[in-house]
Amino acid sequence: MEFATTAQKNCYEKIAPWLKELFGELAVAHDDAPIFGVTIGSAIANVIVMPWSQDDATITVVSNVVSDVELTPDLMQYLLNQNVNMRFGGFGADNNGNIFFQHTIVGSTCDKEELKASVIAVAMTADQYDDEIVARWGGRRALDVLRDLKEMIGSLDVH
Repeated sequence: MEFATTAQKNCYEKIAPWLKELFGELAVAHDDAPIFGVTIGSAIANVIVMPWSQDDATITVVSNVVSDVELTPDLMQYLLNQNVNMRFGGFGADNNGNIFFQHTIVGSTCDKEELKASVIAVAMTADQYDDEIVARWGGRRALDVLRDLKEMIGSLDVH
């Protein structure tokens, strides 16, 4: 795996054992990028270590909440209103109809308890809101998208 800066590498190496200690087998490191996936409930929180400068990095915890949903003004207003009440992080949306929840912390000052709070807050928020959003506006929960992908891969006839 390649790192853009020494600070990014140091941050990744600092949090890797913490994630294994905190979440055990639920925390899985990606082989090709400084990312860990942590499964909690119906949510998968991705812990991404990104360079911030030559001397520091950030840790962004992000969870896809709902995919394939029409981003109506009503839905966007709902997400903005919910952001006001969030202690850690906020909702966002991309141009492909995907809603996510994320929180970012500073790598150099992060400790194990702060990392734990961030991962749990992001995953639990995604897990809490995915069913409500799908029921009101449609789309698919992140877990459903993953399940469909696994079924598709499993049904491929590879010779």
